[in-house]
Amino acid sequence: MRDYDMVDSSEADLRVGLVGLGSLGVRLGRQFDAVPNAELVALADVNEANLADAGRELGVAAAGRYTDYETMLDEAALDAAAIATPNGLHYDQAVAALERDLHVLCEKPLATSVEDARDLYQRDRATDRVMMLGYQRHLNPAFVMARERLAEGDSDPTFITGEITHDWRSYYETMDDWRMDPELSGGGHLLNVGSHVIDAILWVTGLTPTSVDATVEFHDDEQIFDKQSSITIEFENGAVANVSDTGIVACTREHIHIWDDEGAVYLEGREWDERTGYTIDAEGTERDPYLDYQGRQTKAEAFAEAVREGTEPPITVRDAFRTIVVTMAAYESGRTNERIDLAERYGFTDADGSLIG
Repeated sequence: MRDYDMVDSSEADLRVGLVGLGSLGVRLGRQFDAVPNAELVALADVNEANLADAGRELGVAAAGRYTDYETMLDEAALDAAAIATPNGLHYDQAVAALERDLHVLCEKPLATSVEDARDLYQRDRATDRVMMLGYQRHLNPAFVMARERLAEGDSDPTFITGEITHDWRSYYETMDDWRMDPELSGGGHLLNVGSHVIDAILWVTGLTPTSVDATVEFHDDEQIFDKQSSITIEFENGAVANVSDTGIVACTREHIHIWDDEGAVYLEGREWDERTGYTIDAEGTERDPYLDYQGRQTKAEAFAEAVREGTEPPITVRDAFRTIVVTMAAYESGRTNERIDLAERYGFTDADGSLIG
């Protein structure tokens, strides 16, 4: 178990600086406003209009608003940084915060390359600061139930399917959103949306992936912005996961089905409503367990609790690194039409818990 620096709850509130004030960043700021032992004291965004609007809504004075995030990290009295910027900025901003000895809450993905993700993983292992990622399904009661059921069972998962559908057609038509900027986005629909399903499968099952084979339809000649993909993930125990991701359909649906010798767990979602789950026993009987969705934590609450108590956060850098490895392997497989052996290509292994070959 990692040793984290613990904050005395009798001391001042956790002072947070938030970087990135798009819709996701503002939602995260509202979450911190609702945490009793946290205080949002500084904001940073390159867009001055966003900065002013968010400052007024979140109650951060003009003196605590910055157009340069490094100036905010240097000048504001902070305990933690929250990062809600485009994907391609996560690595540099997380490194900057960690080098200033701050706790870090970073939205997904961890980085846009395996190399940068590996560096953050190594930095995380070397610090007593808490670093948490934004894969919110780790906080969803249905996914927690599924993880606990599999952990407590007598058999490993054997067959897994995952699917997420979404409508990104306007982005592909206009190509004027940051998600269509290779420096800011780092990939297409799979990295931005589909990786939620990959992360959930890896986290819920706890299985070690060994290879990835994918068919990817790209929008651009440079093969950066995928539109849809079909991915086969093989695991160390012999299990297979089939993951389908598309950004060119009319609405959002999500399905993750995990089978073992004792039955299955089904995780379902529509649009961006709360995901739900139920189980199927070996006789085929469906059971709908009671799940307390009202009592679930927000990302800000979970992060503040991990910092305050000196405990491992519910979404770790290790979790996010595993997800990036599989996601980037899917892209490489799609470009080369080859099956990617993760140990051979990335030095990826769970054998000693390090994931670094």
